[in-house]
Amino acid sequence: MTVDRRGPLGFVPQKEIVYNSLLPYADRLDREASELLADIKANLARAVLLRELWPGVSFWSRKLYSYLKLYGRKFSKEDHVLFVKLLYELVTLPKLEPHMMQSYARLLIHLLKKKELLSREDLELPWRPLYVLYDSIVYSKTEHLGLTWYPNSVETILKALIKSCRLYFPASSTQEMLCEWRPQLCPFDVVMQKAVSNMELFLPTIMPPEEHCRGFRLWFDELMGLWVSVQNQPSWEGHLVNLFARLANDNIGYVDWTPYIPTIFTRILRSLNLPVGANRMVSPRYLTNSYDIGHLVLWITALLGGSGNPAQRELACLFSSIACFYHPSNHGRWQFRLMQLLQRLPASVVRRVNRERHAPPCWITPVPQVNRLTDSDLRDFSLSLRGAALLAMFSKTGSMDAAYALQNLALLTPDLTIPPVLEKTYAAMETLTEPHTLTATLTCMIGMARSLVSAGNHYPEGRTHVLPLLMGSLPGVDPNDFSKCMITFQFIATFTTLVPFVDCSSAPAQHDDLTEIEKELCSASAGFEDFVLQFLDRCFALIDSSTLEQTRGETETDTQTHLESLVEVGLSSTVSTILTQCSINIYKVALQKVFNFATTNIFETCVSGRMVADMCRAAAKCHPAESLRLFIPHCSSVIFRITDNEELLNEEEMDTELLWNLQLLSEVTRVDGAQLLPYRSYLERILYVCVRLRCKQAYTLACSLLEHTLRSVSLIYPTEYRSTPGGFQTDLPIRDWGRAGDVKALGVCWHVASREEEEFVFQLLSRLLLPELPRIADHVSGEQPMSREELVRSLAIVQHCLLGAGSMLPPLDGPHVPDLVPTMVNLAEIKLYIGVDYDESRQNYRESICRTMRLLLHHILERSEDDTKSLFAVIKIISDLMFFRGTHKQEFDNRWKSFTLAKKSMENRLHGNKQHIRALLIDRVLLQHEMRTLVVDGSKYKVVHQELLCDLLRLSTSTYSQVRGRAQAVLMSALETFSFSYRDMTPRVVQLISPCCATVTQQQFKGALYCLLGVYGGVCLASVRDWDCVGEVWPALVRCGLSPSMTLEKPSVGRLLDEIADKIHRQHDSIGIHFTVSEGCVEVANRIARSHSPAPCLDTPTVEELKEGLQRQRIRNLVTVRKYEKLVNDLLDCLEDRDMPWKFEHLATDLLSLQLRDDHPLPPDAVLYFTQGLTHDSLSIRTVAIFAVAGILKQLKRPRKKVAWKPSDICGTAEPEGRCVGDRGENRWLQYDSSSLPRSQEQWDSQTHVEKTHWGYYTWPTELMVYAPLEDQPKEDLSYDEMNEGEKIIFENFSDPEFVEQLMEFLSLEDRKGHDSFSPRRFCLFKGLFRNYGDVFLPLLFPHLEQLACDTHESSQRCLCEVTAGLIRGSKHWSYQKVEGLWQLLSPVIRTALANITVETYTDWGTCIATACEGRDPRKLHWLFELLMESPLSGEGGSFRDASLLYVLQGGLAQQEWRVAELLHRLLAYLEPKLTQVYKNVRERIGSVLTYIFMIDIALPHTQPTSSPRVAEFTGRVLQRLKPLTSEQEIRNHIQEGDSQEADERTQAVKLLKTVLKWLMASAGRTFTIPVQQQLQLLPLLFKIAPVEIDESYDEMKQDARTCLSLMSQGLLYAEQIPPVLTVLEEMASSRSWHSRYSVLTYLQITVFYNLFTLLSLPGEVLRARAVVLRLLQDEQLEVRDIAGTTLSGFLQCQFFSLDAGLQTKLQTLSQTSVPKARGELASTDLVRRHAGVLGLSACILSSPYDVPEWMPQILMDLSSHLNDPQPIEMTVKKTLSDFRRTHHDNWQEHRQCFTDDQLLVLTDLLVSPCYYA
Repeated sequence: MTVDRRGPLGFVPQKEIVYNSLLPYADRLDREASELLADIKANLARAVLLRELWPGVSFWSRKLYSYLKLYGRKFSKEDHVLFVKLLYELVTLPKLEPHMMQSYARLLIHLLKKKELLSREDLELPWRPLYVLYDSIVYSKTEHLGLTWYPNSVETILKALIKSCRLYFPASSTQEMLCEWRPQLCPFDVVMQKAVSNMELFLPTIMPPEEHCRGFRLWFDELMGLWVSVQNQPSWEGHLVNLFARLANDNIGYVDWTPYIPTIFTRILRSLNLPVGANRMVSPRYLTNSYDIGHLVLWITALLGGSGNPAQRELACLFSSIACFYHPSNHGRWQFRLMQLLQRLPASVVRRVNRERHAPPCWITPVPQVNRLTDSDLRDFSLSLRGAALLAMFSKTGSMDAAYALQNLALLTPDLTIPPVLEKTYAAMETLTEPHTLTATLTCMIGMARSLVSAGNHYPEGRTHVLPLLMGSLPGVDPNDFSKCMITFQFIATFTTLVPFVDCSSAPAQHDDLTEIEKELCSASAGFEDFVLQFLDRCFALIDSSTLEQTRGETETDTQTHLESLVEVGLSSTVSTILTQCSINIYKVALQKVFNFATTNIFETCVSGRMVADMCRAAAKCHPAESLRLFIPHCSSVIFRITDNEELLNEEEMDTELLWNLQLLSEVTRVDGAQLLPYRSYLERILYVCVRLRCKQAYTLACSLLEHTLRSVSLIYPTEYRSTPGGFQTDLPIRDWGRAGDVKALGVCWHVASREEEEFVFQLLSRLLLPELPRIADHVSGEQPMSREELVRSLAIVQHCLLGAGSMLPPLDGPHVPDLVPTMVNLAEIKLYIGVDYDESRQNYRESICRTMRLLLHHILERSEDDTKSLFAVIKIISDLMFFRGTHKQEFDNRWKSFTLAKKSMENRLHGNKQHIRALLIDRVLLQHEMRTLVVDGSKYKVVHQELLCDLLRLSTSTYSQVRGRAQAVLMSALETFSFSYRDMTPRVVQLISPCCATVTQQQFKGALYCLLGVYGGVCLASVRDWDCVGEVWPALVRCGLSPSMTLEKPSVGRLLDEIADKIHRQHDSIGIHFTVSEGCVEVANRIARSHSPAPCLDTPTVEELKEGLQRQRIRNLVTVRKYEKLVNDLLDCLEDRDMPWKFEHLATDLLSLQLRDDHPLPPDAVLYFTQGLTHDSLSIRTVAIFAVAGILKQLKRPRKKVAWKPSDICGTAEPEGRCVGDRGENRWLQYDSSSLPRSQEQWDSQTHVEKTHWGYYTWPTELMVYAPLEDQPKEDLSYDEMNEGEKIIFENFSDPEFVEQLMEFLSLEDRKGHDSFSPRRFCLFKGLFRNYGDVFLPLLFPHLEQLACDTHESSQRCLCEVTAGLIRGSKHWSYQKVEGLWQLLSPVIRTALANITVETYTDWGTCIATACEGRDPRKLHWLFELLMESPLSGEGGSFRDASLLYVLQGGLAQQEWRVAELLHRLLAYLEPKLTQVYKNVRERIGSVLTYIFMIDIALPHTQPTSSPRVAEFTGRVLQRLKPLTSEQEIRNHIQEGDSQEADERTQAVKLLKTVLKWLMASAGRTFTIPVQQQLQLLPLLFKIAPVEIDESYDEMKQDARTCLSLMSQGLLYAEQIPPVLTVLEEMASSRSWHSRYSVLTYLQITVFYNLFTLLSLPGEVLRARAVVLRLLQDEQLEVRDIAGTTLSGFLQCQFFSLDAGLQTKLQTLSQTSVPKARGELASTDLVRRHAGVLGLSACILSSPYDVPEWMPQILMDLSSHLNDPQPIEMTVKKTLSDFRRTHHDNWQEHRQCFTDDQLLVLTDLLVSPCYYA
């Protein structure tokens, strides 16, 4: 198709919108597009060259966006590349206004959307500018201080942009990115999350195979190793998974995943968070950091395929082990993830098959032939998911997920997927008692309709089910159940769209090449007529039961309910679909039936009348000639008969027969206009009489007839929607079933108005509209006044004429409003041809209506403002005058939505390539035409619009609220439509709230505020990004507090102001001040200006123009700064007004705080206001001031100089070869070392300080940036004269003792009792203060700190925390003397405060110390660490103080991570003797501290042994001390809380054990790698403590042991760790304590499930686990046998091992052990063996809860023979049978097929309980 496009266009287009070529005026579009493109290229390039970002570039980039919407990528590849490059340069402009950046990014994403159009050869984009942009926004250093404001969606859009661009990063980029982010891979630091998420976002994965060595091969092994070795799902693990999933999907066949497959599936299973075992505790981290299902699905899909690939086997195992969770009776928070997995996986496989088999070839490397999915792969895949999908159909969350999954499975393997669903559907159609099953099965069938009907060779017999299904669904049209009714309509409509209803029963006689199935279909097709007639009967019954009299009492309204309107739409669209698809013979019969029903009854016009009229319309549309011949003469004769009686014309109430016939006629005329012409005279006569009737109902229906007639005759639309072009004339329509429409031969029949039809339109207008306008004018002038009712009728005629003929009336025109914006670029509007050539010679009705309406409007507002009905009509007419050209935006949006939904439910994603059904394609072409009529983007703002907008503003501020609301909605959409009209309207609105305007009423005032607020989602004049408007509106909003109309007594006004302030806050993002255009932009713009095909329509700017452009840019930037400063000063002037109400003072302060910026300092007056605001009486102003002053201090911060160091120069050793992570020689100098701490100025200066903790852990950056020495930094202590204005103001205030005293007093007050916590904003304030001014204010502040330290009140302590943290962080760059001095003062204060620590304040102190140590070199804080390490567990202040001091210390050390190994060793040595603490709170805290101490001891790849404390050594020492307990069978706790007696070894060991349990619990979810070896040494002790059943009275030790076992059993194990775990479990399984043996089984259950695939890859270990279970199945203790049975059932269910013949025989043999009938004591070992066998057989039954495998009937029979055995066997059998009955009850009809008749007899006896009276 592209070959012949070069001729007409002059270039080969990249990708056009194919639907444009099907429009009736397609021949004009090439020229139109070329002209528009030339326009866009010329003006966009010109705007960039003249450096006019606003409005020039913004305006024309929006036009480019519209061009893409209208024509697709209809430009040459060269232009495409230039557009992309220009926008890339624009997006990455430094300091670009965020909102502009975001709109360019959206456009760029759109340009890059179809990646097949541009290859890596065509386009290369540098990655770093995008990274710099992303980093500066997402990790902004100033946003949290309110110095920049970004839109909420900015992060999402940037991520989408990076995803689109990373394809085109150069081959060298991977290495550069790794150099950038590798040094940040420090797992203990938050920066790890940042580094890994950057890698996930930026690393390119689509490259040609020869470049792989420069792409993913550089990082794959390293990151994969990292992922495999982390065990506790840290927050960054998800990003790695997403990266691997993308890599796998982009490089199928080029990465060998086989060694990782067990790990991958084990982790997928774990991340579903399914409940396993009896009492399961989940580490909260597992829930928050679960993997993203979308990426998991992508990964699984990419793993499939290729010979000998184990992934499919693991997938089948995964689904069989989770299948029972899909059963509707199981429900929990895990369900959402399971459903998503099921829904997305088949869709993802379909996408892959499409890519491998059907996608057109492009530059991206295809999947190698050997790795493609074969048909047998797809069958295996479908079989593994089918079971789960069939269970999920009836889920409590609805059947949509399962329906979507089944739809895609049916595309892949229809013969496997459709039959079971059909079976369920037929069953559901037969039952009346379960409507939900019918709804669910029909929903699933709708999705599978195309696979069932199409003539593919996979499942030919599917088509024979169509008629039985349609017939079977008819009872679903049920007036008593609306939801069932709706799904039935949808079901019938879906199938009929695909199947032509033609009787082909005679075809077998004429054709001899038919297959058996085709013959069967031909004979079945005779039943179509029967179906159509039965369906209509059902509809009539539905309508009869929906009449107004039946559904409403006397009192209710006569409008439709929401449900009724839904059913009405469903009914009419289904009838329309059926009759469209009928052959003409069937159609005639059906039409006659509908006609008889409609004309032999008279319906009320509200509910049933609308339904019938809709049905008639649907019928009439299909063959208008046939149907109009019946309807129009009939209805006309009735109407003429009644209206011939002159007296009736003035009646208020009319005969229902007249109304019904008018309604019927108004609907049946909505058909092909050409067919209406023969009935012109009828229609004219009816309209002429009926629009002037007095009865409101009658003239409303007549107006609607008028509108529909005009629309039918004047609009452009397709006239038929059959499933094959040209009707059903072929001799074998059954071969067209399910056929897709062919875009190239769609054969759309268009209705385009002929000359005759045009005449008819204007004749109607001259007879009906023309007389009304002078009547209204006479009414206004007073010559011939009308009553209100007459006026409303007159307006109705005008409105409906406008709605009917709008597309033929040229839009309003005239001169445009000059000088709205200063620009050197042409801002012209797009003029699109929409198929109408306006006849200039005719009267311009739009302008006449416009003039008349304005006259009337002014008349009503002056004389009778309470005539709201007329005002409503006038507002609607004004709206249509401005916007309406045949379609309303709202209707178009709804149609677009429903089109997308229909497309999604009927799409064939397997073959792709627009294989939609014909009706959908025609709909899409019509939408394309309507979209063209609605493109109003960037319309010129003309004087006539200005007049109408002023009228709307008058209405928006009129007396009645409903009038105001409607007018405001129209005004807002007008402001969106007309370019820059808001600049004209804003001053007019502001005028109304100004205090100078004394005549303004309260209603006007309120209306004006609503205009500023704007409608939801529309323009908000209060937050437009334009300095002129903001400069006017914000001060006006504050000053309106002084307006005489303003009263806060009306709560609505207060609420309205709050809403405006809230909206400004929500929508505010920084407005740009400095607009600059880079040289890169200019260069690309030059290339665009010089490009050809099409050549830009303007010459490039002259040298003078370029100079003027540069000059304007400079002036614009200066003027913008002035505007900014003026706005700030205006707000300050408002604040100085003493009469200002408090609400407005707060509003002004809020608005002022939004004006802080990081690219321009705040004017000094504002600095003064905020600084004094710190001691304001009002709490809310103080809060804002704290925030603002922290930001101001950031603005005033002097930049510090950094220098680049080579790390090897500092440590003197070169970096080792190969990768070496963790503590090593060349990063030892970073460690805290008490022997070389800086204790003098000289040592302080000689050390290189690295503040960020992560540097040096993983690898060094190529250059390490560190702060230059003190002498190279800017001067530290500035004298007063050296300060700038802002610095002086803050200096003066903080040097004033009174100010400081008042400030500290306020800060130590309570805000909200019980809700206060450490405030980061106050911390930032003090940090900034001490950072900028050094220790100048310390002498003044210090006495207050000492005072606060002695005060134990919560608020005083909190204030001290905030100041202390700020002080420590602010002293980062002080000289040694100052720091030394600081600590001499601060240390005693901290000691005092910690001595006074309380329950309320200990968390604040923890936060304070953690914040103070964050991102600081530990050697510079050695005073603090030494102070905290002094003796945390002194016991002086009781157990609470000990626990709190440890908490505070932990906060500090945790921030320092791996750099304080020495302190961790010292702390551990200090704690070890104290581990036998008696107090629970101290034990818990020690447990948590131990976790942090050992956090650094991790086993990640290439990591050196840590120099921090190691778990293994600690565990060894602990086990030594626990020796006394190892010999005991069960460990009991005999020590009470608070016993402090020094007792024997055993008592000490029990105390120690309690602390160890706390440590194991705390570390379970937090460490990165699990020390399995050490856990195993402690495991036997835990088994001895843990109780069996949960009992709240059990003491703490037993509860903790349970929790530990539960958390440890969930741990992720590696293949090499499994044998030792099983060894320990085997030992414990032979323990003498039955409690331990019981716990072994619960532990084993969870361990196996959580490591399922790893275990399955080790067959030997599976056998060991199986042996343990079978051994314990024969345990002497009944409880152990029971849990062993449960465990066995679980293992069989998740296919951990299968029920092979050997196992079955073994269990049967055991169950047949004979038990001697000795009276008294039974032979117990024999009974135990027999019970074990029965338990084993029961486990087999329970392992298949929802199906019946072939071995099950026999085992059930075997079990039934044990019903009379002694207890406990009898009990077990009864319970099993009852469980079997419960779980198989739902599908018993299906399951009973698996049993023989004899077995069924036995079963019925067993399952039906014996008679109650027997």
